Amino acid sequence: MSIACSDTRDVHEQSRYELGTDGPRVMVVGIDGSPTSLRAAAYATGMARRQGSRLVFVYVVGYSAVSGLAAGFVGPLTEAYGQVADELQHEVVDLVNARGVEATLQVRRGDPYTEVSRAADEEQADAVVVGASMQAGHKLIGSLAGRLVRASRWPVTVVP
Repeated sequence: MSIACSDTRDVHEQSRYELGTDGPRVMVVGIDGSPTSLRAAAYATGMARRQGSRLVFVYVVGYSAVSGLAAGFVGPLTEAYGQVADELQHEVVDLVNARGVEATLQVRRGDPYTEVSRAADEEQADAVVVGASMQAGHKLIGSLAGRLVRASRWPVTVVP
């Protein structure tokens, strides 16, 4: 099967107007250190390399993790989340340096859905990539991925 083109201009003249990609220019990637989020980071990094996209990794420390605890526990828990953020920073740097893509890591506090959505809006993201939830309770209350898909504001890729 062949497809005829009615435009007779030179191919080189047409190609100078091509922007180079039809894919996402900015992708927000939700990460939390879980195996599925790290696979999502690897997937997004490969896509960014192929598409020439910029990545914004977002790690969210949920308020529910520190709410209701005695004051003596908040400090050590906050420190532990800081260590997770540092480890994720090293993993992200290694991953993007190996693929040669532009990326940043944002550490935010709050509800993961709200903060990933806010980051996608602020960065004018063309796509969001997250890992599938591994928690059984999310079938009842909904996972981050499910909430992002239902929001219908960006294409969302959920990596198993």
